[in-house]
Amino acid sequence: MVTEPAQRLVRGVRWRALRGDTENMCVRLCRVAELSAVQEIDRAAGQMFNEVDRPEVCGMLWHPEALAACRDEGRLWVITGAEDWPAGFLVTDMVDGCVHIEQVSVDPGNARRGLGRALLDHAAEQAAAAGVPALTLTTFADVPWNAPYYVRCGFRVLEDREVTAGVRAIRQREASFGMDRWRRVCMRRDL
Repeated sequence: MVTEPAQRLVRGVRWRALRGDTENMCVRLCRVAELSAVQEIDRAAGQMFNEVDRPEVCGMLWHPEALAACRDEGRLWVITGAEDWPAGFLVTDMVDGCVHIEQVSVDPGNARRGLGRALLDHAAEQAAAAGVPALTLTTFADVPWNAPYYVRCGFRVLEDREVTAGVRAIRQREASFGMDRWRRVCMRRDL
């Protein structure tokens, strides 16, 4: 029996906590009507950086137009539960022949239920089916839900000589936003 998901209201968007309801999880492309929910997940997940004394990161949010463009290009995925409402999202891109994870975020009310890993696994399955050799990403080295988490999901930290030109350009862009105030790493998950 599936229990009724808990609900809470955050800035006008009703969140449905999945309460361990992994049986009904679904990863699919984001719908236009869900873009505001994705923005709220982005905002809520970003607030977690206050816990690690990085308040500047909390304000580094996706612009609505950029999210809409990612959705239109088929690069914005959501994970839902029984009520078919986003509880997390994933944005991907192709960089140097690999699927690059631009962002994976889960609403904090649904954290620690395997949703982020399910999104990453979905990206890996899609990439492998298309003959793509790996997933890549850039992340904070010491934030528990960043590099240490990705290692548990099958990623490894790249040596400087392994970083491709496209990923190096992403790191340079991140540095221009001030993200190099904290140690960042490039990671890869071979498929």
